[in-house]
Amino acid sequence: MCGIIGYVGSNPALLVLLQGLERLEYRGYDSAGVALIENGSLYVEKKVGKIRELVRSLWGKELKAVAGIGHTRWATHGEVCELNAHPHTDNRGEFALVHNGIIENYRELKEELERQGVEYRSQTDTEAIVHLIALNYDGDLLRTVLKVIKRLKGAYAFAVISTKEPNRIVAVRYGSPLVVGVGKGENFIASDIPALLPFTRTVIPLGDGEVVDLRPDGFFIYDFEGNLLTKEAMHIAWDVISAEKGGFKHFMLKEIFEQPRTLGDTIKGYISRDYEMPINLKDFRRVLVVACGTSYHAGLVGKYWIEKYAKVPVEVVYASELRYSDSPVDERDLVLAISQSGETADTRFSALAMKERGATLLSIVNVIGSALDRESDYTLYTHAGPEIGVAATKTFTAQLAVLYALAISHSEERQSLMDGLLKVPHLVEEVLSDAEAIRSLALKYADYKNVLYLGRYLSYPVALEGALKLKEISYIHAEGYPAGEMKHGPIALIDEKTPTVAVAPRDRVYEKILSNIEEVLARKGKVLGVGFKGDENLKRLCTDLIEVPPIEEDLTPFLTVVPLQLFAYYMADYLGLDVDQPRNLAKTVTVE
Repeated sequence: MCGIIGYVGSNPALLVLLQGLERLEYRGYDSAGVALIENGSLYVEKKVGKIRELVRSLWGKELKAVAGIGHTRWATHGEVCELNAHPHTDNRGEFALVHNGIIENYRELKEELERQGVEYRSQTDTEAIVHLIALNYDGDLLRTVLKVIKRLKGAYAFAVISTKEPNRIVAVRYGSPLVVGVGKGENFIASDIPALLPFTRTVIPLGDGEVVDLRPDGFFIYDFEGNLLTKEAMHIAWDVISAEKGGFKHFMLKEIFEQPRTLGDTIKGYISRDYEMPINLKDFRRVLVVACGTSYHAGLVGKYWIEKYAKVPVEVVYASELRYSDSPVDERDLVLAISQSGETADTRFSALAMKERGATLLSIVNVIGSALDRESDYTLYTHAGPEIGVAATKTFTAQLAVLYALAISHSEERQSLMDGLLKVPHLVEEVLSDAEAIRSLALKYADYKNVLYLGRYLSYPVALEGALKLKEISYIHAEGYPAGEMKHGPIALIDEKTPTVAVAPRDRVYEKILSNIEEVLARKGKVLGVGFKGDENLKRLCTDLIEVPPIEEDLTPFLTVVPLQLFAYYMADYLGLDVDQPRNLAKTVTVE
């Protein structure tokens, strides 16, 4: 969840580190810092708050260092303060280290270090690593790191520099993402590809259990036993512009408006008559969908489609709950893991645990070469490009497109169904053309403190996703619920102070949700409906109505979720909140 950036070369390292950190802001953070090797000594600067606070503290300082590391921290151990911010150093100021992840046995290591006279200054697990490296240093940073990592338990990535070897960075990946950037006379390390795009598009994602020794004139990658590895570099097609706001106020708004294109790009990969899915769902006893957050909601939609067209039972499970369960899984099962980044810790580890029990692992990811991509038996890609806003939008609809293509892949109606899917990008564009009307409604509802979202059948996951978007970025309490369950508890919440958002396209449960809307109105609740254009029944019932173009029942989630994304965005923006970097959240959750 934290961001790591490192540079070694011949140019001023500070400029590279600060640019890289700015491009890692979307991952979520509460403090930032850099460590440079300046004239043979360590120079460390770190600040609580946004990166601009770090930049202010460095303003006017002429730092000519050509090697350094930087970090954005999202607190897991210890409060948010400068002392706990990264980089961390040893007591003699000869080593500096930045770290992402969790060292599970750090208390044991800390006690051991303190018995040896080490002054432990922070509340973090990270500090234990840098002290271990300093105490065990034998004249070679790589050899020392290989020795120290045998003492660590957990999932982590870290990068370390030393005044003793000033033109060298050693970095480690074990469970948290880390990418090498390849340059000419300079090399880079980062948590994520966007941080590297201003400097290079040639990258090598490190695999779990790999260490890189980075120098200006080259690099070497080893396994944890010190064996030299050969790895192919990747060329990244994204450019810097694709990761910029492009005239929009926020990345989130830009990414919402990119959905017609990203849906089109994703669908094109699966519509060819010659294209064959790597697996046939009908070959398995059941499908176990493993995901978190927005990806979990996409999986819930996919469940309906897979069961309808492939006739295979589907169970959708929160990854954080599955890993430690005794779920009976064997070679007859397909595990379908969904993760935008391909690095989500809960999803990865749960999916791999099921794979170890014999299941086939199929993943849907947006990042080629990510850990989950490499670890899976098969991978299906969403072609959404970089998503910088923490709240997922375009990757959700891209995941839906892949799930639909997978569900119908062996249906006799496949071609006609895919023809229907091809209409979706244009219809999403039509929904976006009403953005200003949705903005007006968002401002009208912005003063409410609680909102109930209701949906049935395919619209139930959409209600969940709409509620998640609102709470993520506006900090308004929102609850998504299956409309039929309202009478079993949530109806007690209904009053004039708690509006209800009802997702009500004309589908097989249309009459049922109209009845649910009547129940809300009978208790003086306000209802914001989302339904088809020209639906006079819905218009008559609802306090306010957001209209989307009519579409086949199966495809309604593509259209009904978009206004809910906009509704949440405009409400948060009106409230003056940090839409792209909501508090306490990170784009890629790489810790359990």
